Amino acid sequence: MTITYARELDVAADVDVLVAGGGPAGIASAVAAARAGARTLLVEQYGYLGGNLTAGLVGPCMTSFSLDGERQLIRGVFDEFVRRMAERGDALHPSQTSAGDEYSGFIVYGHDKVTPFEPEAAKTVALQMCRESGVELLLHSFVADTLAEDGHVRGIVVANKNGLQALTARVTVDATGDGDVAARAGAEVRIGRESDGRTQPMTLFFRVRGVDDDRVVEYIRTHPDDRRPYAGIVAAAREAGRFPSPRMGVGMYKTMRPGVWRINTTRVLGRDATQVRDLTAAEIEGRDQAMALVDFFRAELPGFEESSLLDTAATVGVRESRRIMGDYELSIEDLQTGRHFDDVIGLCAYPVDIHDPSGAGGGIAPSYATANAYEMPYRSLLPRGLEDVLVAGRCVSATHEALGAIRVMPPAFAMGEAAGTAAALAVAGGTSPRCVPVPELQRRLRRQGAYLGEESLSLA
Repeated sequence: MTITYARELDVAADVDVLVAGGGPAGIASAVAAARAGARTLLVEQYGYLGGNLTAGLVGPCMTSFSLDGERQLIRGVFDEFVRRMAERGDALHPSQTSAGDEYSGFIVYGHDKVTPFEPEAAKTVALQMCRESGVELLLHSFVADTLAEDGHVRGIVVANKNGLQALTARVTVDATGDGDVAARAGAEVRIGRESDGRTQPMTLFFRVRGVDDDRVVEYIRTHPDDRRPYAGIVAAAREAGRFPSPRMGVGMYKTMRPGVWRINTTRVLGRDATQVRDLTAAEIEGRDQAMALVDFFRAELPGFEESSLLDTAATVGVRESRRIMGDYELSIEDLQTGRHFDDVIGLCAYPVDIHDPSGAGGGIAPSYATANAYEMPYRSLLPRGLEDVLVAGRCVSATHEALGAIRVMPPAFAMGEAAGTAAALAVAGGTSPRCVPVPELQRRLRRQGAYLGEESLSLA
């Protein structure tokens, strides 16, 4: 059965740049656009900013450095964001951490220079940076539809306490993570791996308190053969049918608060983050696993005997959903060879991290070893066949394998800063983002502190 529903909508705002989604990509995009002089509106479904930084309780931020730890690749808005949290005592700059320490979760392959932070500080600093930059905010507003005409995106329709509202803009940045804006405008999309369309599993992060930090650290350091913390205990429990998650081992990260650890161990398989019924089921399953895992930790993990649940994330964490097909699709070969792009807008070095879409395994894949640093091209932010819109974050144009590397939060900041800067340039020039002069975009990004690699300096 179908119902035809039509109504006229008031235009609640008409701006230069409209950013849909207030996660890492959206924060950086809005701040960059506003600082470039564009009237910018940032729309977010929650009552605070941060996305997976805050609502998802995901942390620490993975590496922003080259694999050898010698160069900080992701700078600009991301670096300012981290340093402002660090000034409050609520983060460690990645230059202060290294692979193998408790903040990195004892994962010693490719996780050098992580960024532990407190989520409440992330909410505060993100809000401060946006307001100081002149970004207008519309919280508690969910993207319901896209306003598109003849291949041009004119804005979005949001649902909030006022009902349905139209928001129009010269340029729209889709930082929803799922590519909602671009997909509803008719963009070509891909979902999941090529063989069967399955996406990486979802995870509901949670935090526990009352952990004996010293005992945990000592246990893990004295069991170096465990690829994951407590892998031996978990393997025995799984064999006996006592471990309440499909994941191998325990993903865990020490926070900056004594006795408090982030837990990345729930695993929800076979769900599509673009379908509301699947999202509902994932939330339920994730919370069931979290409660059972807390009981398991207390009963069987040294150092967790007196621990208790502190909180669960406000939303299940999504690693992968839609990937928009852009003017260029970033490939695993590009990452492995460190291919240079004339339209480079950011560098990254996070390894290919694909959690098995259909099982317990996955993670960093040695078979997909990347270059010491690799580039992200501007063309991957431009949805093929659409004008006046950019995408940023994990919905950009990349293969399933390449997305496994660039999907994490620091690269999302870099892509968002590039998208916001390009959007402001397009508005100022009276053109579409596709026609923005790339050398000028790169000059602006470098002036803002972004690092585009030594080769790109010749474009100055």
